[in-house]
Amino acid sequence: MGYRTLRQCVNDLLATGQMIRIDVPVDPDLEMAAIQRRVFKAGGPALYFASVRGCRFPMVSNLFGTMERIRYIFRDTLDSLAKLISLGIDPSDWLRRPRLLMKLPWWGWRALPKLVRRGPAIAHEISLRQLPKLRSWPNDGGAYITLPLVYTEDPARPGFAHSNLGMYRVQITGGKYDPECEVGLHYQIHRGIGVHHAKAIELKQKLRVNVFVGGAPAMTVAAVMPLPEGMSELFFAGVLGGHRIPMIKQPEGLPIYAEADFVLTGYIEPKKLLPEGPFGDHLGYYSLAHDFPVMRVEHVYHRPQPIWPFTVVGRPPQEDSMFGKLIHELVGPVIPKQIPGIRAVHAVDAAGVHPLLLAIGSERYTPYDERKRPQELLTLANALLGNGQLSLAKYLFIAAGEDNPELSVYDVDDFLRHILERVDWRNDVHFQTCTTADTLDYTGGALNQGSKVVIAAVGKPRRTLPVALDSRIRLPENLGFSDPRVMLPGILVVQGPPFSRNEQGEDENIKKFCAFYTRQDAINLFPLIVVVDDSEFTARTLDNFLWTTFTRSDPARDIHGIEEFIHKKHWGCHGSLVIDARAKPEHPPPLLEDPEIVRRVESLAAPGQPLHGII
Repeated sequence: MGYRTLRQCVNDLLATGQMIRIDVPVDPDLEMAAIQRRVFKAGGPALYFASVRGCRFPMVSNLFGTMERIRYIFRDTLDSLAKLISLGIDPSDWLRRPRLLMKLPWWGWRALPKLVRRGPAIAHEISLRQLPKLRSWPNDGGAYITLPLVYTEDPARPGFAHSNLGMYRVQITGGKYDPECEVGLHYQIHRGIGVHHAKAIELKQKLRVNVFVGGAPAMTVAAVMPLPEGMSELFFAGVLGGHRIPMIKQPEGLPIYAEADFVLTGYIEPKKLLPEGPFGDHLGYYSLAHDFPVMRVEHVYHRPQPIWPFTVVGRPPQEDSMFGKLIHELVGPVIPKQIPGIRAVHAVDAAGVHPLLLAIGSERYTPYDERKRPQELLTLANALLGNGQLSLAKYLFIAAGEDNPELSVYDVDDFLRHILERVDWRNDVHFQTCTTADTLDYTGGALNQGSKVVIAAVGKPRRTLPVALDSRIRLPENLGFSDPRVMLPGILVVQGPPFSRNEQGEDENIKKFCAFYTRQDAINLFPLIVVVDDSEFTARTLDNFLWTTFTRSDPARDIHGIEEFIHKKHWGCHGSLVIDARAKPEHPPPLLEDPEIVRRVESLAAPGQPLHGII
């Protein structure tokens, strides 16, 4: 029940035709990632690269590339895990109160990790230079481990109950790292390792770190799950994997995952930071080089016949989008229990996940009165923005379920229609300024900084949304605004001139655009106007619109309005809301492939080649 090793999973997928073996030599520098992206986009199989240029270890990717394959891999355990989550049970309590095990099904025992004296993971020792060197995008600063399982424990309270297993990218070449013994450890804000690192700094200690690569697929999924702080991912992996996770006890240092394919052991050097990056990330842009902690590597091990798993991120959807879907399936039903009044939430993958959150809540504060403006919805919005990784949301649209019982957060275009029919821009826009933001989002102008906005709408529709351009709509002359296009009912996309700032750091053209109109002008038939660099591209698909609008704008800096005002420190506007989603000078560049690599990969789809009939 459940795979204990990566090799078991690979052999099964090969035997059942869900993975293909590629025997022609493939370069891990750009070529392998380009293959992965195309096969994922085609909904293709998992990939086993048997001949890796410059490396003696085989590599695998796209293991989690479809929901069907994920359900197959965890076919024996997903139902048990869903039940555990729905019960709201924290397996770490079982260490403190073993009698709880008596009240749970027999599979609960699997959640407890077990200490062992030996294991295959440390059978062979190699150097850091011998690891596979995957580089995914042309401007990446070096090779990366993209499916690392980074293990730490609370320095003040060591042990499994206070451990953290997270997936934080690891840069193994390039930059200013010593190639023999240093790697870059990039972790974003609101991650479990940060709590442990802060405690180590407080205690003036090194933070011991082990990085595992491979092993049971359940360990990979556990590392990406947004579990409550203090709940160990090892417990989660045990239930999902169908077996207790074996950890090799060490006389010094942290325990080592016994079934890992590769292991890096070491510690974060106190007070040492080095530039990490650039790295093509899941928002579809490069995250730039910034100072991040350095891991001093003491040992590199691997098991007999190891396999190096990897993934590739970029503009969604990519393989990590499947992780997001699985998380929604497992955790989504629990959120209403954590926040009474919340009915559903959806972090929109096409918009980069954190930039856009849709939610449905309840309006029960004054049930005897007609719903005229949001009340409880604002309380619920604040609760969402204070809950785990949901706190990284940048745009939060929240609606009242009482207004439409059929409304779904997963039907994005219908949800936006519902909001725009009801929203009152004079009252329903609520900002949080000068706050933290997703580490990968540069729209706030600085690392980890930005703003948030809550747009809450209740009541009966107040307008009928247009679905076509009105002949009375005119654009300002001589300012460079052109090519208006209707994206969705009530949403107008306008192509603007290139963004430019004055001495005050503001773009004069967007101000002139808004000032050109009054609330009586026909353009206000569209409650939402989005100014972009390329209106044809943005309006071509819903995914293009979501990606452009929400990854290229910061609410406090880029939301404007026709006849905007501030009253009692509350911002609003009498006419249309205008979002400036043009690229700004400080934004990192979008991810583009190397044309030569593209030609090389496409040749593998010719008749007789390994990707024929797949891409």
